[in-house]
Amino acid sequence: MSPTTRAGRGCSRSGCRRQAVMTLTYVYAESVAVVGPLATFSEPHAYDLCAHHGDRLTVPNGWNVIRQEPDLSATGPSTDDLMAIADAVREVANSTENSTEAKTQSSHVNELGRRGHLRAVPSA
Repeated sequence: MSPTTRAGRGCSRSGCRRQAVMTLTYVYAESVAVVGPLATFSEPHAYDLCAHHGDRLTVPNGWNVIRQEPDLSATGPSTDDLMAIADAVREVANSTENSTEAKTQSSHVNELGRRGHLRAVPSA
């Protein structure tokens, strides 16, 4: 993909048509600029920068820059993320099974099945 293609979010610098690869935020109270991996969502108080402008970033005198390099080996969710999702799904499935069992046990013993307002009952 050429540097002028606008497939994703573009660089926030005016006139730049490159694709953004990092996000710049400021902590004014501490005089710090933080440059890190591209944020998941575009934030109104953050600036998305291309590699060219991110590397050339300068800050006012007395300010510090913190650069967080992206972990290129981590693509996609981590093992912890996947396990948390699996645990949440199991928890929902277990609570659904328990509530279904409780409803079945509390229903009439002589009922065979129920569909809407109709029910099947065994013959006497």
